[in-house]
Amino acid sequence: MKSMFFLSLASGSSGNCYYLGTDKYGILFDAGIGVRAIKKILKANAIDLSQIMAVFVTHEHTDHIKSIGSLGEEYHIPIYATYLTHEGMEKSRFIEVQLSHSRRYIEKYKPTQIRDFTITPFGVPHDASDCVGFLIEFETHKWVLATDLGHINETVAQYLRMANHLVIEANYDREMLIQGNYPIFLKKRIMSGIGHLSNEETATFLASNYDLHLQNIWLCHLSKENNHPELASKTVSLALGQLGIRACKDVMVTTLKRETPSKLFTL
Repeated sequence: MKSMFFLSLASGSSGNCYYLGTDKYGILFDAGIGVRAIKKILKANAIDLSQIMAVFVTHEHTDHIKSIGSLGEEYHIPIYATYLTHEGMEKSRFIEVQLSHSRRYIEKYKPTQIRDFTITPFGVPHDASDCVGFLIEFETHKWVLATDLGHINETVAQYLRMANHLVIEANYDREMLIQGNYPIFLKKRIMSGIGHLSNEETATFLASNYDLHLQNIWLCHLSKENNHPELASKTVSLALGQLGIRACKDVMVTTLKRETPSKLFTL
């Protein structure tokens, strides 16, 4: 079986970008950090930007699209997003270069083939035009990305349960958010059904839906003000432990850093 490699370049409200690939080529999911930073991090992991076959976009919020225009139009990398997300990006003042020849359209629940990768977008509840998560199938691997979602509905749950390797949001600790300095309207937005997932919500889902085929859990998009990596990891590990599932023995649980790249994971 061929190996697949995963790298988090950045994961948080300051920017999100993830790499999934083989030893010859790969794909980016979101590009919310600068092109220079993307190239530097990839190079440090022996990956050249010329190996990137595509960028798939979850939604048009700024922390997910900063370099989309440059990657698409200046580096000629196809940019895949739903029609409504492309419309949202076109209206965004944060994209300096508008997409033209690099624009590619995808539809939710319809797979797209990029060499040996089969990528299927699925809808997730978030306050964006048409936010999606992604299921990526490569040989026997099933890698799922679910970031920026206000709650896990049954459709989302079906895709999350497929994962051997799951990147899932654990954005905030509820008590930290309630007691914190955010204005009331922002607290309500985050805790709404179209905001973000809390540590507790993610932990409850993972514990209730754990299956032996799940090998890796990466907790992503942690809030700087309303969470701590250790707290997110502990919340999930305790919930799993209550059912006799040992974190980092039965399943690996890793917290992705906001502004620091992860190691290159071999899957």
